[in-house]
Amino acid sequence: MEDKYIVELYWNRDENAISETANKYGRYLNSISYNILLNREDALECVNDTYHDAWNSIPPHHPSILSTFLGKIVRRISINRWRKYQAAKRGGGEVTIALEELGDCVAGTNDVQMEFERQELINIINQFLRSLPEIERKVFVCRYWYVDSIESISKQFGFSRSKVTSMLYRVREKLRKQLVKEGY
Repeated sequence: MEDKYIVELYWNRDENAISETANKYGRYLNSISYNILLNREDALECVNDTYHDAWNSIPPHHPSILSTFLGKIVRRISINRWRKYQAAKRGGGEVTIALEELGDCVAGTNDVQMEFERQELINIINQFLRSLPEIERKVFVCRYWYVDSIESISKQFGFSRSKVTSMLYRVREKLRKQLVKEGY
């Protein structure tokens, strides 16, 4: 079923919207959540919470790209769950490593008045990603959006582990330089 019809089901408050979403995007959402949590049961719960959030968010939202809308929701829910677990016990995992890798480029802030700057930062990062060659952009997104491991990225693109690691390092350095140039 096409996304516009699924969104229409949500707007009409038709419960088939959930099953159609699960049929079309269930594996995609599970993949994102599992890469963050590394636990099938927790990932499944996060995906179910995503359906619930989508139900409560549509309406008033009318997503033009449903997969991205759902991906953002499941990613937020999964990262929040991961943070909750990490507060109880400190440990490793791909999320920790990926966030540490990006930590040198983008410093976190808890200041609410920085919302405008946050949006500006998002625009700068999006422009930066559009300027990258397609392969570098895809590898970067796999690592830092989908939180794929270096090994899975290596297999997916047919690169050695060291090539992926060095490619990510170079892209992070380019991003860091771009952010410094823009005043971040």
